Amino acid sequence: MHYVILGAGESGVGAALLAQAKGHTVFVSDKSPIQPRYQEKLRNATIRFEEGQHTLAEILTADEVVKSPGIPEKAPVIQALRQHNTPIISEIELAGRYTKARCIGITGTNGKTTTTLLTYHLLKEAGLKVGLAGNVGYSLAEQVVADAHDYYVVELSSFQLDDTYDFQPWISVLLNITPDHLDRYDYSLEKYAQSKLRITQRQDSSNFFIYNADDETIQRYFQGALRPMRQLPFSLHQRPDFQLAGFYAAETTVQVDLQPGTPGETGQISTAGSPLIGQHNRQNTLAAVLCARIAGLDAARIETGLASFRNADHRLQLVGEHNGVRFINDSKATNVEAAWYALDGITAPIIWIAGGTDKGNDYASLLPLAQSRVKALICLGLDNEKLKTTFGNLVPQLEDTQRMEAAVQRAAALAVPGDVVLLSPACASFDLFQNYEDRGRQFAAAVAALGPESTAKESA
Repeated sequence: MHYVILGAGESGVGAALLAQAKGHTVFVSDKSPIQPRYQEKLRNATIRFEEGQHTLAEILTADEVVKSPGIPEKAPVIQALRQHNTPIISEIELAGRYTKARCIGITGTNGKTTTTLLTYHLLKEAGLKVGLAGNVGYSLAEQVVADAHDYYVVELSSFQLDDTYDFQPWISVLLNITPDHLDRYDYSLEKYAQSKLRITQRQDSSNFFIYNADDETIQRYFQGALRPMRQLPFSLHQRPDFQLAGFYAAETTVQVDLQPGTPGETGQISTAGSPLIGQHNRQNTLAAVLCARIAGLDAARIETGLASFRNADHRLQLVGEHNGVRFINDSKATNVEAAWYALDGITAPIIWIAGGTDKGNDYASLLPLAQSRVKALICLGLDNEKLKTTFGNLVPQLEDTQRMEAAVQRAAALAVPGDVVLLSPACASFDLFQNYEDRGRQFAAAVAALGPESTAKESA
């Protein structure tokens, strides 16, 4: 077969390497410049490619096209392929054809990166041969060339799932569905939800579906009675309306019940050693624990793994303590919903640092949390007027800054022992910073500069 790969990033180059390794001819086309490290991989494999254009005559010779998840359906090259009736698949679909390993696929609007990293960590620490792939930045297809793992933990965005057809995860996980990327789905929440639910489309009775019973949108669109896979709902609370596979029997105690009445399938696992912060991370942890139990890990191994896990940088990350005040870096909270999770998950009084490039934000959902939990708001942006107008009458103190160092120093001055200083901007970073990572690093550096009693902690 002749494959054309559209997009030469991590997933596209991985797909090209796998297709060639399996004996197919391959051509790679990217409308943008291709990064030097990916060009080198393609040249080393003697795979033909073009950059800065899509040569339609060449692309239409494909027997099958592997499309980068970033290319929308409305793109002219995709429309031309549809008119030509050329099959279009994702890198994940291609990779799934060539591995016998057990795939754990994890999706959801929020929390999927943390859950993927935690699940991978639990399995790896227990000694299983496991790979990490997907939306976390590692190509599944490229790993399948060598296929040296028994398990893959794969973070899946809705864009990656859109072009899957026969991909069959051993375990699929759906954390939540909230409005996001609706411009790619005709502004339809139902279409977006169905995209997420594609993760289950090929699952059968030998597979498992772990999902959040507390999420109303999942309830609305998942037709559980019609599906054959083992369904394992979880909740933050015991619920009479579900046969739950997992829930919190206490604040840091997970009750696992994978198969009612089967010895060894029930039990309790402590999450007390976990450094993760917030209610949504309790859900993420519950999903990861269920994956680990299905993979055969006992409570002791799971508890050890939970305690040694460190989340990705800039996601509710404790970067230090100073005079009894915790400083939490949530710079990746570039939208209102992510900031809501942070404010909702921290029960201590909050000095909140927020602001940046406003993407047409509607802050209404944050108003009750700001009123009940935020004792001071420090605005950090070139233009803070919208934040000041929205929250000025709700929070006891509001200040205006345009430098991270000044924001952290003011926060430290306003805080008392037991408070939390939270960087959770709810905005993009491009007015004052290169990106959210730069913003988070500057926050951590400013915390470290507060003085010798500022010490980074491993748990919160």
